[in-house]
Amino acid sequence: MNRKPAIEVSRVEKTFGSTRALAGVDLELRPGEVHGIIGENGAGKSTLLKVLSGVIAADRGEVRIHGEPAALRGVHDAQKRGVVMIHQELNLVDELSAAGNIFLHREPTRWGLLDRRAMARRARQGLEQVGCSADPDEPVGRLSIADRQLVEIATALGTGASIVLMDEPTAVLTANEVAALFRLIGQLRSRGVAIVYVSHLLSEVLEICDRITVMRDGAVAARLEAPVREAVSERDLAALMVGRPMAEHYPAIAPVAEPVRLEVKQLACAARVEPVSFSVRRGEIFGLAGLIGAGRTRLAETIAGLGRRSGGAVWIDGAPAKIESLPDAVAQGIAYVPEDRKSTGLALEMSVSANVTMVSLARYSRGLIRLAEERRAAAGYVDRLRIRAARLDAPVSSLSGGNQQKVLLAKWLDIHPRVLILDEPTRGVDIGAKEEIYRLIQQLAANGMACVMISSEINELLGMCHRIGVMRQGRLVRILDAANATEQRIMQSAAWVGGG
Repeated sequence: MNRKPAIEVSRVEKTFGSTRALAGVDLELRPGEVHGIIGENGAGKSTLLKVLSGVIAADRGEVRIHGEPAALRGVHDAQKRGVVMIHQELNLVDELSAAGNIFLHREPTRWGLLDRRAMARRARQGLEQVGCSADPDEPVGRLSIADRQLVEIATALGTGASIVLMDEPTAVLTANEVAALFRLIGQLRSRGVAIVYVSHLLSEVLEICDRITVMRDGAVAARLEAPVREAVSERDLAALMVGRPMAEHYPAIAPVAEPVRLEVKQLACAARVEPVSFSVRRGEIFGLAGLIGAGRTRLAETIAGLGRRSGGAVWIDGAPAKIESLPDAVAQGIAYVPEDRKSTGLALEMSVSANVTMVSLARYSRGLIRLAEERRAAAGYVDRLRIRAARLDAPVSSLSGGNQQKVLLAKWLDIHPRVLILDEPTRGVDIGAKEEIYRLIQQLAANGMACVMISSEINELLGMCHRIGVMRQGRLVRILDAANATEQRIMQSAAWVGGG
């Protein structure tokens, strides 16, 4: 192209304490292209996007926007230059409506007064553009995670930016919503908008991106020019990310013939989960598949005492378990790892140690917390789960997404559970950390734990689970053995395609 680059990054560096997040990064983003940036958690991807969007300032190096030097003094400064960011961590005001978020600080007025009708109309148009059917007047805090992500996208695109930075934009979206977003990206590309696309889903990167930059340890490890789809495979990209050839992602599934550990009998939840029955043996990994809204999370929350049970029972090791609250579930040896680690799983500003022992704190205290024991336990999990943290007293917010997920797992493993329920355990986690989490889950199952694994990635369930239950509209409609489970059969049952 003859036009000036939309963004030029030269020798950009950024350090946080003793951690070098960016180590002399060079990058060029062209108008009308989708440029993928991939790398493991902690590779520097999100830090680079935060520098480009004005969230943080680089320590050294130069950023040029449309050919002009840009010493960005904040997010609003970047937006004035046409740069907006769609955040991995949702950057919304829960108390405001979807329309209020979309037009925050740029509300339409008429005769000097807020024009609510125009704001709602234009917000609805913006939401429809990204495939969201949510009511623009509904407070964002009441929307599903997927709808909140779409509001975030509509908010960013509503500024008419010429440069859009997308950090894991599809992590919580359905296949239809992803398709709608990709159509929108195509429209933006045709209008000359420059897009940076960061994702751990390598299939998406290959499908949507024109060029790809691979980052490792804060530096550029490889650059792939167009057309990337014909040049590399997902396995090639994964190897470039981690700096070594990739083994098969999923460990071998060991057969189980142990007694039943968890039995769910006609369990119903007041929040749209009809009577559900299934059992999980010691050493078994039981998957739950289904579309967003099918009731998987509601069912898991009800088993863990977080949802109001309207009928049925839960049995553990052949005995009925009285579970009316989360502490009841913990006392029965049930651990629940929620899907949203930042909002409901971790206390981000607390230390690694404090998060690890949060549920099991009574074991480390007799009036006062025995800090040495707490630190010793946390250090054991840091070593066992290979958690990369500068210090045990470092806030969890300073860790990468994959390491935060490992801290969340450690928190629940510290209650020594008999049953482990994992809701989207690898969402927003890079390929290397995924493999480590898969191996950990297999090890836990091999040691006799009964595992229930919810995932929107069907291949993940096929690779990890002994059996897969499929939910649709609050009902468990099918249970498939690993031997005869296929993506087609799961999707037929989940969406009622062809009467499956």
